Amino acid sequence: MNFLSALIVAWRGLLANKMRSLLTMLGIIIGVAAVIIMISVGGGATQQITSRIASMGSNLLIVMPGAGFGPVRGAGGVVNTLTLDDARAIADLPLVQNVAPEASRGVTAVAGSRTWATSIAGTTGPYQAIKNLPLETGAFFTAEDVDQAALVAVLGQTVVANLFPAGVNPIGATIRLNNLEFTVVGVLASQGGGNQDDRVYIPVTTAQRRFTGENSVSAINIQAQDEMSLATVQDEVTFLLRQRHRLNDQQEDDFFIQNMTAVLDTVAEATKTMTMLLASVAAVSLLVGGIGIMNIMLVSVTERTKEIGIRMAVGATGGAILGQFLIEAIVLSLAGGFIGMLAGVIMSKVVSQLAGWPTVIAPGSIVLAIGFAALVGIFFGYYPARKAASADPIEALRFE
Repeated sequence: MNFLSALIVAWRGLLANKMRSLLTMLGIIIGVAAVIIMISVGGGATQQITSRIASMGSNLLIVMPGAGFGPVRGAGGVVNTLTLDDARAIADLPLVQNVAPEASRGVTAVAGSRTWATSIAGTTGPYQAIKNLPLETGAFFTAEDVDQAALVAVLGQTVVANLFPAGVNPIGATIRLNNLEFTVVGVLASQGGGNQDDRVYIPVTTAQRRFTGENSVSAINIQAQDEMSLATVQDEVTFLLRQRHRLNDQQEDDFFIQNMTAVLDTVAEATKTMTMLLASVAAVSLLVGGIGIMNIMLVSVTERTKEIGIRMAVGATGGAILGQFLIEAIVLSLAGGFIGMLAGVIMSKVVSQLAGWPTVIAPGSIVLAIGFAALVGIFFGYYPARKAASADPIEALRFE
C-alpha cells in the first residue's frame, strides 16, 4: 500500500467513526486554538505597549527630580531640583537635538457653558517634535510666546471634544483655565486616546508664573540625535546636572533619568516572556490531546486485530502495518490541528472585538501550533502503530 492509499484508508476510518474521531481530536483542537489565541493576544499587547511608549518620543531621555524613583524630600517636603536653566544647559550639549522642559498641573477648563477637568503641560516649542505631536489645525506656540509668558494654548482632541460642539473650529476661541483666559492657537491631531489627547499645552513660563508659582520644572525631555548616542547623552547629562547641582562624590543624584528605549526593550521582553509562558500552558492541552489519540489508537489496534492478521497473511510487512497506523494517528492529529487553527483565528478576532484588545495573528504561531500537533500525532501514535506491526499473524487471525 502506497502513501496515498494509506492516507485514503486513514481518512475513511475517521469518517466511519465521526463522533469518536471528533472527541479524540478535541484535546488537539483546544490546544491549537489556545496556543494561537495566547500568542495573538500577547503579540497585540506587545504591539500596543510598544506603540504607546514610542508615541512618547523617539531617542528620548526624561530627566525627573528625585533620587532613584522618588522625589527628594527636605524639611519642608518635596524639593524639585530641576530648573529652566538646567534645560538650557542641556540643550548646549553636542549630541542633543531637542530639549523641552515640562511643568504639569491639573486644571479646570471652561469654554462657554462647558467645563472639563484636565491638565496643563507647560513646555516649549521643541516639545512638539520630541513627542511626535502633529497638528490638526493652527500652530504650536512660539519661542516668543514662551519669552513673554503669553496666554496661549494648544488643545488635545479629548479637551476639544468636551469643550466645543462638534464641527466648531476652536482656533481663536477663548477658554478659561482656572479662571485665566487663554486664546486657542492650535489643535493637535488625535494620539489614539490617553493622556496626550487630554491635555492643554501652554508656554512653560506661563505655567510657572500663573499656576505653579515655582521656578522649577517637573521634567526635562531630551531628544538625542540618534538612538546610538542615547547612552552618551545620558552620561553627559548626568555629569552636567551633578556639576550644576553641586553634588560631591559622596552624594547621590538628586534626579533620575529614564531611557525610554531601555524601557521599551524591557517591556517588550517581559511581554514576550509572558506570552511564551501562556502559550506553554496552553500547549499542555496538546499533550492531553496526544494521550487521547494514543488511547483511541490502542483501542483501534485491538478492534482491528483480525484485520491486521489477514493483511500480514497476504504479505503485508510490519513496516507497512506500522506506517498505516502511524498515518492514521497523524491524520487524526492534523485534522484536529486545522480545526483548532480556524477556531483560534476566529476566537482571536472575537476577543479583539469584544474586549477591545488588539490581536496580532502571526503566521509563525499557526505553523508552530500545526507543527506541534503533527509531532504529537507521531509521538503518541508510534506506540500503538508499533504494537500493531509486532502482532503475531497466527494469534491475530485467531482473535475474536
